[in-house]
Amino acid sequence: MKSVSQGSYTFNWEEKDYISGDHINLVSSSAPFPILQRSSEEKILYSDRLTLERQKLTVCPVIDGEEHLRLLNFQHNFITRIQNISNLRRLIFLDLYDNQIEEISGLSTLRSLRVLLLGKNRIKKISNLENLKSLDVLDLHGNQITKIENVNHLCDLRVLNLARNLLSHVDNLNGLDSLTELNLRHNQITFVRDVDNLPCLQRLFLSFNNISNFESVCCLADSTSLSDITFDGNPIAQESWYKHTVLQNMMQLRQLDMKRVTEEERRMASVVAKKEEEKKRESHKQSLLKEKKRLTINNVARQWDLQHRVTDIATNHDRKDSDSPSQDPCLKDGSTTSAFPEETGSLDSVLTNALQGLSVTDTHLVELDGDTLFLYGSGALESLDRNWSVQTAGMVTTVSFTFIEFDEIVQVLPKLKMKFPNSLHLKFKETNLVMLQQFNALAQLHRIDQLTIDPQGNPVVNFTLWKYYVLFRLSHFNMQKVNGTEVTQNDIIMAERLFGMLAHVASSELPQYRVISILGDARKKQFRYLQKTKGKKPGIINEENNDSKKLAGENTNRAMLTYTTRDFYNEKLEETKEKKKFCKMYIEDLVKEATEINVKKEALQKLWPQMFIELVRDAVIETRNTNSYMKHCLQQITDQK
Repeated sequence: MKSVSQGSYTFNWEEKDYISGDHINLVSSSAPFPILQRSSEEKILYSDRLTLERQKLTVCPVIDGEEHLRLLNFQHNFITRIQNISNLRRLIFLDLYDNQIEEISGLSTLRSLRVLLLGKNRIKKISNLENLKSLDVLDLHGNQITKIENVNHLCDLRVLNLARNLLSHVDNLNGLDSLTELNLRHNQITFVRDVDNLPCLQRLFLSFNNISNFESVCCLADSTSLSDITFDGNPIAQESWYKHTVLQNMMQLRQLDMKRVTEEERRMASVVAKKEEEKKRESHKQSLLKEKKRLTINNVARQWDLQHRVTDIATNHDRKDSDSPSQDPCLKDGSTTSAFPEETGSLDSVLTNALQGLSVTDTHLVELDGDTLFLYGSGALESLDRNWSVQTAGMVTTVSFTFIEFDEIVQVLPKLKMKFPNSLHLKFKETNLVMLQQFNALAQLHRIDQLTIDPQGNPVVNFTLWKYYVLFRLSHFNMQKVNGTEVTQNDIIMAERLFGMLAHVASSELPQYRVISILGDARKKQFRYLQKTKGKKPGIINEENNDSKKLAGENTNRAMLTYTTRDFYNEKLEETKEKKKFCKMYIEDLVKEATEINVKKEALQKLWPQMFIELVRDAVIETRNTNSYMKHCLQQITDQK
């Protein structure tokens, strides 16, 4: 037994090991618990209270001769179990905040206890409170409780704190007839029940949970006593209707989210009661928007049709001039018909009537419906330059193009894969897809799982093998569906059989410098690697090639199959012409310079024999008088210095 003085208290420790700290010295003995004793003066001065705060206690000490205690404080220790206090039957206030208690126990004899503070422990279940029927305050915040239970008998309980636990719902509150304050902040609550059965509840704190709609807490509307409530930090608090809805259903509230409810706010809430009328107005507004959308699409369709009719007339005129049969590719599809009369004057009239009531900006339309982005008209492509939010852009998985030239779409494909990284499904309707080569442009995207080519306005669909060409050219995407039909393994095999040789021819016929200029950086490395591996053993080459393909993604041979838009082709053609002109002038200058050099060379050949004789003669004359020549040379050297 070792007696140690600690401030005004005396601790008697009996343990086997010796432990030393800043304030307490423990000496080994046989008893498992420390025994606390106070001096007579201390008992008189603080007769009804005892504070053992921050004493590094791991167990509750034995407290003898202190049965009259009413307040006991064990804050900020390391106690794992409530023990050795069953004799303190007059205890009213017990504070075990910030310990390591895992279970509520050892309290059955404390029938007078009114305040129990067990915050910031490791309690997982509310239990063993059956005899504490006089409890006024129960603090269990900062624990690991997942369910409200075993508290229905606490009819005198006024304050219940369950903040910062693991509650997912609120129910089983019947019987708490005196409860005035319930703190449920920082949990995972999604719905609330039984609160309307608490006749005295005035303050309810639900901040920072997962409540997303008023229906999940509708029982609060039936509570007549609630005057203070908080929802801040919940998804519901971000909604525009949040405040009006809460105030409209809970007219007795005095404070909402720790702010006093003003009379003006109450009036605004009563105004919201007229929501039926507002719904009608909104419905009418939506109808107008739908009608405007219909007219806009109609306008875009007419402009598209008119534009292509003019193009077709010019094309047919060129074909007639070349004695070739006239054929309109857009008319090959039987579903594509003109809505315009044949006379030019009537065309203008119909367009004018269709455009009435629409502004100039109504020549294109951008619409986001769920996960699908609809683009109508070439002007809609400018929407890709908008500052789309990350959340909105991430929602888009399908992009639909209508009444837009495919060559214009090709120009924005790099933007498309940057702005909408999750887009996996492309739809094309009235985009003038007329040849298989155009599908090559889609290879520059990150990934495509589905492709839908509407026959309307896309004559390429009339080609028998168009689907197989798509599967062949875009094989690195592992397409799942084409025009709504599942892609089978047989389809992939057939595509390879039909067009596999095409990729080989494309890569083998092009010169190496041309191949490298077409390929991207990753495929350039792959191509050079394949060139270096020529002559190696077949097994090694196959393994290395497989690894290289995984890195490069797209097959190198297929990468040779590219598509150049007409505008880009014309730009390149002009650039090529300028380069040819420059090269021609440069070669001409070189030839001219070479000719002049050759003329000079021939003249030198004729003059050289005579020049040589004169050089030898002059040298002999100069060195004939050696002394004079040496003096002359020395004089020259002196002059140079």
